[in-house]
Amino acid sequence: MYKRILVPVDLQHVEQVDQALICAADLSKHWQATLCLVAVHGTTPDGVAAGPGAFAAELNMFAREQATRFDIAEIDSRVIQSVDAAAELDQRLQQAIEEEQVDLVIMASHLPGLADRLRLRSSNAAQLLRRSSVSIMVVR
Repeated sequence: MYKRILVPVDLQHVEQVDQALICAADLSKHWQATLCLVAVHGTTPDGVAAGPGAFAAELNMFAREQATRFDIAEIDSRVIQSVDAAAELDQRLQQAIEEEQVDLVIMASHLPGLADRLRLRSSNAAQLLRRSSVSIMVVR
């Protein structure tokens, strides 16, 4: 049913993506689908890497670790550069969905908080649901 599954990841908060990774790995095995980890990253240094090249290497290493963890032959990884990753996240994820030709997105949900109740922050999953024609699964 599914051939290519995309999982957005934030390497600064990998523990929050764990349930989505478990679900994606399980469905990947069941459907014999390729997994693709995507990170939207700014061009400035952060706590993960000193620059874009180093960040791509970190994401690739994370993908290899997950492949070993879940006993999957290979997991693809892709970094999408952004001037402002927080502001452009939805747009860049939609770009990845189209360019990677995925048919399922499995993404982690954030825990609802005050900003959500006051509608100061929108859901990335909700934005993707509005824009994308592929199935999107949100895992909490």
